[in-house]
Amino acid sequence: MGIDRIAGLARSGRALALAAVLALACGPAWAAGAIESLERFLAGTSRASGDFTQETVGGSASRVERSKGRFAFDRPGRFRWEVIRPYEQLMVADGEQVWFYDRDLEQVTVRPMAEAMGATPAAILFGSGGLEADFVLADAGEQDGLQWLLATPRSGDAGFERIRIGFEDSLPRAMEVLDAFGRTVRFRFEAIDTSPDFAPGTFRFEVPPGTDVIRQ
Repeated sequence: MGIDRIAGLARSGRALALAAVLALACGPAWAAGAIESLERFLAGTSRASGDFTQETVGGSASRVERSKGRFAFDRPGRFRWEVIRPYEQLMVADGEQVWFYDRDLEQVTVRPMAEAMGATPAAILFGSGGLEADFVLADAGEQDGLQWLLATPRSGDAGFERIRIGFEDSLPRAMEVLDAFGRTVRFRFEAIDTSPDFAPGTFRFEVPPGTDVIRQ
């Protein structure tokens, strides 16, 4: 979730590689199946919620960093990505703006939706399609019972090298992001509910008192 920031919310070693989602390796049959899973997810899952675990390895860090959290989305344009442990961070998109909140820093960064999404993992998971303009999509084969897609950003300044997403039953179950610093961020998605009832305010951010607001 770790889900620029979905990919990330920046603090060194804490980036949400949401800031957070395929080199042709197999034959046409595999490519059709993997890409079809993505298309079915985008077209058939208009809203969902669930849990995620995140693991960051590599780069200059000498240890593995792990975190847990929750996510929710309601297409088009609304999503929530919340890191709960071991620190608290929150990214909320209300359809017009994206709010990146870091509780420890007492700081929130606000960006227009179109600029914040772009070629990011968030655009793949929570967007409404049209990914070919920002990504080269290809099959990455089958591994661990999942059909994997590889997304390579067309832009050289996306902030990450590539994304892999593993699908099962047309739902994303895993994601791997290789960022520009040589780190790999791995996500696992669990307890996915495709017909959730969202509480009022789920996709609205209220600035806490004393929080610095930075608009970009």
